[in-house]
This record gives sequence, structure tokens and C-alpha cells, in this order.
Amino acid sequence: MSESQTLSFTGERFTPECVREIWYEHWHRYAFARRMVSGKRVLDAACGEGYGTALLAAVATEAVGVDIDAATIAHASTRYAAIGNLRYHCTDVTRLPFPDRSFDVVVSFETLEHLAAQEALLAEFARVLAADGMLVLSSPDKRTYSDLTGFRNEFHVRELYRDELLALLQPHFSAIHLFGQKLLFQSAIWSLSPMASAGEASTAIGEGGPLQEGLAYEPIYYLAVCSNAGLPADLPAMSWFGDREESVYSHYNHEIRKNMAAGAHIAGLEAEISRLRATIATLQEQDVKRSR
Repeated sequence: MSESQTLSFTGERFTPECVREIWYEHWHRYAFARRMVSGKRVLDAACGEGYGTALLAAVATEAVGVDIDAATIAHASTRYAAIGNLRYHCTDVTRLPFPDRSFDVVVSFETLEHLAAQEALLAEFARVLAADGMLVLSSPDKRTYSDLTGFRNEFHVRELYRDELLALLQPHFSAIHLFGQKLLFQSAIWSLSPMASAGEASTAIGEGGPLQEGLAYEPIYYLAVCSNAGLPADLPAMSWFGDREESVYSHYNHEIRKNMAAGAHIAGLEAEISRLRATIATLQEQDVKRSR
């Protein structure tokens, strides 16, 4: 891919050239939403580079991506120009230039925390959605993303706790299903033949501790699926995403091996230092004896 087709990563907007953890997180959200937009009109609000809108366009009847940054929209319009049912607009997501009831699904990932006008954003989403439409959005959990880590994202204006996110959604949507997202290392066991059950999950509470049903982790991100006409009956209890090359795990293994090799090298150096110190002590003792 030529440099003219790539967007520089500044930390504010994800680009598909990013790798490992951030790649997993962002692509998984669109992969999760993909089944919900099949055969529908979808708006990707704050679409950024446009990769996710293009992914959704593969199954939607119409996909529209909007972002406030003109250069980003120009890039997306060029890079994904070959996709016929896909278009991009430069606009403020709190003032969408579309008639009421224009879309069946609105997706908006990692947008809320970048805006102070969150209530206006949700009102616009509700306005452009069809009566039986659905909103799928994500937002970091302030407690696990910032409070517990001490991390501060310079591009975030207003992060939300779980109850604050729900309070923001409830005036606009009667049905809300909340999912958690977190990058995990898992031991995977899956059927290679068709099975009736969707599967199971267990989490050990402490090393050697009791088992708890399900994934008993505090999520880093929330994904909310919202509607005023009920939610799909086939919402998954669990969604998995990865790449066949296992890039995150491979990177982890590489770093572990590098650290182990460094540890062995340091241990060797420390042993050599100890040997040299002993030699110096012996020579000093001999010098003292000769000086007597």
C-alpha cells in the first residue's frame, strides 16, 4: 500500500496500520457490529480513517461514514472509493446533516469520550434512527481505563463510569444491552463439530482459587446495543476476535524470551562480578601480607 493511501497515526484516530493490542480492540468492535448491519442502512458516526465503515459496507445495503476532520474524510473517500454503497461526509456528529429516520443502525465507537456535548450526540443518534433502529456504541470505563491505571488520554474530554453511560442512554432508548470489552489471554477449547450450545466460560478467582461462571473481569470498554423496538434475540453472549498469526501473543512471547535472555545475561554478569570481586579481595589480602 502506498504512503498516499495511509493516514498518519497521531494517537487521536486509529488507523488500520496499527498493530497488536489496539488493532485487536478496534477491529473487534466492527466485527461485532457487522452481523447487526447486514442488509441495513448504517451510519458510522466519527468514522475516522474509514476502515470500519468499509468493513460494514460489505454486508450493509448502504454505509455512510462521517467525521469532523476534513483531511480524514478526504483520505477515506479516496482509499475506499471502489466500494459502491459507501460514502463519507465531513460533519459534526452533534449536528448530522440527515433527515429524521435515515438509518437502520448507527455505530459510533470511541466517540463519546472525545466530546463534551454528549447529550446532544445521543439526541442526534436517536433522531436519525428509524423507529425500529438500533445504536451500537463503545466507550471506555473511566474506572478501569483511567482511575486504576493513572493513565490520562490527552484526547479524551469526558470519560464515563458505567452508571453515567447508562444514564446518558436511557432517556433515548427503552432497551439497552451492555457488553464489556477487554483484551485477554485465554486458553481456548472449541468444538470442531457443530454443537447446540453456544459454549461456556470460567474464571479462576485468584491463583488456585474458586471458579466463577463466565468472564469475571472488569471491562476496559463498554459496548452498548440500544433500541426503542426491542433488541435482536440472537445477540451473542460472547464474541471473539483474533488474527490467525496471533500477533499479540507472538509479541508477548518475543518480549518474554527477550527478558529471559536478558535475565540470564545479567545473572552471568553478576556471577562474573562476584568472581572478580573475590579475585580483587584475594590480591588485596596478598598485598597486605607482603607489606608486613
